[in-house]
Amino acid sequence: MLIPELIPVYIALLVTFCAGGVVITLFYSYFERRSDSYKRFAAIASSGPSVNRSAENDEAKRRKAVDVTLRDLEDKQKIKKTSKLTLSARIRQAGLNWPLKTYYLICIIAGSLSFVASLIVFGLGPFSSAAFGLTGALLIPYLYVNGKRSSRFKSFSMEFPNAVDVIVRGVKAGLPLVDCLRIISLEAQEPVRSEFRTIIEDQTLGLPLDESVQKLAERIPLPEANFFAIVISLQSRTGGSLSEALSNLSKVLRERKKMKAKIKAVSSEAKASAGIIGSLPVVVATLIYLTSPDYISLLFSTTVGNITLAVSGFWMLVGCLVMRKMINFDF
Repeated sequence: MLIPELIPVYIALLVTFCAGGVVITLFYSYFERRSDSYKRFAAIASSGPSVNRSAENDEAKRRKAVDVTLRDLEDKQKIKKTSKLTLSARIRQAGLNWPLKTYYLICIIAGSLSFVASLIVFGLGPFSSAAFGLTGALLIPYLYVNGKRSSRFKSFSMEFPNAVDVIVRGVKAGLPLVDCLRIISLEAQEPVRSEFRTIIEDQTLGLPLDESVQKLAERIPLPEANFFAIVISLQSRTGGSLSEALSNLSKVLRERKKMKAKIKAVSSEAKASAGIIGSLPVVVATLIYLTSPDYISLLFSTTVGNITLAVSGFWMLVGCLVMRKMINFDF
């Protein structure tokens, strides 16, 4: 039961409570920010951008390291391109274990055989026979080494994608990279097996793995070996997923192989035409010599005929080289 004398007090308390409720309603968010739960939520929300910032900083540092590594590799490749390939390096790239003395001895033997053949078999004079002998001494061993070198490079480019696939499967299975390289050095086809065996031997002697792989690109100056050396160098210096990088490299190598096969198929008609055009003068001259030897013997018995034959042969060689340049595509 209300006391009449305390009614003003009740009214004042009611007004006070109402005013307090209005104040709390208006400033509830301010008081909520001071609570522990809000502080925890704010800490969690503010930690997200910092993590992202640290991740962005790590990514920026990795990109900078990759750029520095690529610049170093490009500088090294420029130095290698400017340096002239020595004869011993060319012989080693051909897969031949010849010392320089053996090569020079073969040059002497080839020159002597060319001199004797031109002097006795073809009946040329001493001066012409000496010229043929010098040409044979310089040209025959050079062509042989270049042929072996090109054949070895071709075999390497055909087998190398399979070796990269073996490395990818081994790394995904958890094997170390050195063990994968050792498997290739034992199971792959030549010349990939011998080249990877050299990498394992260099690494066993204490040479870092990236430098050992860089020497592979020096011994086999092909884009495939250069790509592999760049991937291994980047992974060893900047980190990253080696299996993913090598898997992408394997796809690139196989696409290059397909592109090379397509180019060979497209240019086969042009090569056949060039072969027919190049062999046509020789075939016609041979047929004329068999049917009318007196008619064409002037080219061999007179000075004017010899000059005509030499000039014709020179321009024929120039035409063949031009056609070869037109139908050979580098990519």
